[in-house]
Amino acid sequence: MTSIYDRLGDEHLHLLVDNFYGEVMEDSRIAHLFQTDIKTVKSKQFMFLSQFFGGPPRYAETYGHPRMRMRHMPHKIDHDAAHAWLECMAEAISKLPIDEGFKKEIFQRFPNVAAHMINS
Repeated sequence: MTSIYDRLGDEHLHLLVDNFYGEVMEDSRIAHLFQTDIKTVKSKQFMFLSQFFGGPPRYAETYGHPRMRMRHMPHKIDHDAAHAWLECMAEAISKLPIDEGFKKEIFQRFPNVAAHMINS
């Protein structure tokens, strides 16, 4: 089976990341978690999602193993923050010019990840 990355492509993946951070920065529940340079945050997210969706290991090649839970430990992430993150991702995915079924497939990759990031 062809990976999500291969079917989505870099153009749509960049659009997803842009859409997502547009949503995040407008969400008072989680915007405060993203205080570093947003260009850097977007670049890291693009590299991570490339790998997460079965594409090239861009994140690992640049930063090493993702260790996402450990990397998120400095930030207080509770159930509400995880839910807000998922809502922003759902909205970002909904704006992609791709098939509805594919949108659902992409979103289904995220609930377990969001739950795993809860640390308080």
